Amino acid sequence: MPHLTLEHSANLGAKTDLSALCRSLHAALLATGLFELGAIRVRALSAAHYAVADLLEENAFADLRLRIGAGRSAADKTRAGELIFAAATAHFAPLFDTPHFALTLDISEIAPDLSWKKNAIHPRLRAK
Repeated sequence: MPHLTLEHSANLGAKTDLSALCRSLHAALLATGLFELGAIRVRALSAAHYAVADLLEENAFADLRLRIGAGRSAADKTRAGELIFAAATAHFAPLFDTPHFALTLDISEIAPDLSWKKNAIHPRLRAK
């Protein structure tokens, strides 16, 4: 962990560079100092079917969901959320100039006794 999932309306892909956004969000996660490089995952998932607000075709959304392991302070989680949301807001700035875009971010903690992991990336990165 952390795993950051960006679910978005399919029309968003034509309005912004989602690969660049994923890299920017990755950098924001790393900048928090809370997560190991080998644990960071950022993915963008397009919702082909959606209905937003008043159903105008130009309406778009991006919903960020950050899943993290338990054990970080409320202050650390708040700081991480602020850094991630700032990166997303900066990326989407042109879309906020239109009345057709909505952005959300939620952070969820995963209970350690309900989370299983096996990561072959960690040893490689830790050896550097």
